[in-house]
Amino acid sequence: MARELTTVGVVGLGTMGAGIAEVFARNGLTVVGVERDEEAVERGRGHIQHSTDRAVKRGKLSVEDQQALFDRVTFATSLEALADCDLVIEAVVERLELKREIFAALDKVVREDAILATNTSSLSVTEISVATQRPRRVVGMHFFNPAPVQEFVEVIKTVVTEPDVVEDVQALARRLDKVPVVAADRAGFIANALLFGYLNHAVSMVESRYATREDVDAAMRLGCGYPMGPLALLDLIGLDTAYEILDTMYKQGRNRLHAPAPILKQMVTAGLLGRKTGRGFYTYESPDSPVVVDDEHTPHQNGDEVVVRTVKQVGVVGSGTMAVGIVEVLAKAGYDVLYVARGTEKVDRVRGVLERSLEKGVQRGKLSTEERDAALRRVTGTAKLDDLASVDLVIEAVVEELSVKQALFETFDEICKPGAILATTTSSLPVIDLAMATKRPGDVVGLHFFNPAPVMQLVEVVSTVSTTSEVADTVAAVAVAAGKHPVRCGDRAGFIVNALLFPYLNDAVRMLEAHYAGVDDIDAAMKLGCRLPMGPFALLDVVGLDVSLAIQRTLYLEFREPGFAPAPLLEHLVTAGYLGRKTGRGFRDYSN
Repeated sequence: MARELTTVGVVGLGTMGAGIAEVFARNGLTVVGVERDEEAVERGRGHIQHSTDRAVKRGKLSVEDQQALFDRVTFATSLEALADCDLVIEAVVERLELKREIFAALDKVVREDAILATNTSSLSVTEISVATQRPRRVVGMHFFNPAPVQEFVEVIKTVVTEPDVVEDVQALARRLDKVPVVAADRAGFIANALLFGYLNHAVSMVESRYATREDVDAAMRLGCGYPMGPLALLDLIGLDTAYEILDTMYKQGRNRLHAPAPILKQMVTAGLLGRKTGRGFYTYESPDSPVVVDDEHTPHQNGDEVVVRTVKQVGVVGSGTMAVGIVEVLAKAGYDVLYVARGTEKVDRVRGVLERSLEKGVQRGKLSTEERDAALRRVTGTAKLDDLASVDLVIEAVVEELSVKQALFETFDEICKPGAILATTTSSLPVIDLAMATKRPGDVVGLHFFNPAPVMQLVEVVSTVSTTSEVADTVAAVAVAAGKHPVRCGDRAGFIVNALLFPYLNDAVRMLEAHYAGVDDIDAAMKLGCRLPMGPFALLDVVGLDVSLAIQRTLYLEFREPGFAPAPLLEHLVTAGYLGRKTGRGFRDYSN
C-alpha cells in the first residue's frame, strides 16, 4: 500500500514551481512554498494568483475554491519551514550545483521518512541524490509546463531509489489526476529525449536556410497536427533551457543529433531567449507575451511583384486516393481539371469516387448542390496522355517508383505545350531526377499534397536547383487558390515534414528496443506530455511500418547521418510481416 502524502514542500516558485504548488493545493494537500527572499515569494504568489484568476474567469474554479486553495499554501524564505513535509520537490533553475546545494541542505532539515524529489527535465537525478545521506529516498518528479494543465508526470528512479518511494510518488501523481510513467535516470528521460532531437533538427533546417521559420512551423502544425511548430515551441520553452537540455543529453549519450545547433548558443549568448525576453526565433509584442509581431525576417506580401504564369486547366495523372483527392481540390477551387487514368474502367472508377466524395460534402453541409454540380462539370476524364497537350499545369500522382515517374516525365516533355509546368506529388524521390528526364528542368517542381488531399491544408512546394522562381511562385499561388497553405523547401530527402517526423519516430523505436520504456509509456509521454495528436507507435502502425522503414532508409542514404540509420527492431518487424494496422499487427496487436 502506498503511503498517503499530505504535506508537500516546493522549493522555487518560478513559473513551474508555482504551477506545481497550485496543483498540490488544488487537490487538497497542505503546501509550503519556499523562495530565496520576500521579493521572490511575492512573485511566486503572483504566479499562482494570476493562474487561478484565469481559472475563475473561465469558470473552472470558484472564488471560494480559489480562497481555499490559498489557505492551504504557506510561503516562506527558509528551508526550515519544510521540516514537517512528507515530500519536498525542488523546482529551481537547471543548474546541477545549485540543486545539489539545495538537496544537501534539505537533508539536514526534513524527517528521515520524507521523500526528496527534483523536477529536473534533463540533469542526472543520481548526481543530485548523492548530495544527500539518503539517496534511496530521492526521486525525479518531472511535471510538464503548464503544470495545472498538463496531465503527464515522469517519475524518475535511480539505481538505488527504494521501490516504495516510487510507489508513493506514483500514487500521489494519480491523486493529482496526473498520468505517471516510471522511467530510469537517463538524460532527457522519455519525452525530452524524443522531443529535443526533433526540435534541434528543426533549428538546423532554419539555420541552413533550407526553409523559413514560418514554413517549418506551419509544416509541422498542418502536416502532423502538432499544437505548435518547433521554433515557436522553442521560444515558449526558452532557448537557454533548450540549449542546456540538449547539451546535457549530448554529453551523456554523445548522439550527434543532440549536439546543440550552433545558432542556439549564439542566440542564448545574445540574450534572445524566446518569449520571456520578447525575442527568440520570433519577435514578440513584449517580454512574456505570446503575440508575435513582424520583424526583419517576416515574409512580406507587398514586396517585389511576383510573376506567375496563367493556370486555367490542370492535368492530374493517376487513379489512386491521392490523385482523386487532388482532382477534387482543384475542381472545387474553380480550375478545369483533366484527369488521366489507365483504361476506361479506371477512368469511370475515378469519376465514381469523386462523385461520392462530393456528395458526402453536400450531406455534411460543407458543399451546396450547386457547388457540387459546378465542380463535376469542370472535371473530364481520359485514358490518353496525349490529351494533356492543352493543360497549363500537369500533376503526376502515380506509384512511388522512380523509373515509372521518369518515363512519365519524358512523355510530358513530348506532349505538354511550352510553358506548361510539370509537377510531381512524390513524398520521397528526388525531384531533380524527374526534372532531368525532360528538356525543361526549370519547369519541373515538387507539389507534395498530404493525404487526404481534400482535408489536409498543407502542400510542400519543392524547388530543385533548376526550378525557376516563376514556376515555384505559380504552383504556390495555385495551392493558395485551392485553399491550401504552401510551404517552400529545397529538393532533398523528406522535404520538411518527413525529414523532421521520421527520425523522431525512429528514435522512439530505438528507445523501445533499448528496453528503456514500453510502447504504452512512450506513447503516453508524447501524447500527454507534448500534446501530440498520436504517440509514435500508434502513428507508426497507422502509417505502416514498411512505409516508415522505406522513408527512414531514404533519409539515411541522403544524409549519411548515423542517427538516421533505421532501428533494427523496425527492420525485423517489417521482415516478419508485422506492418501495422493494415496487417493486424505492428507495435500493437489489432487482430482482436
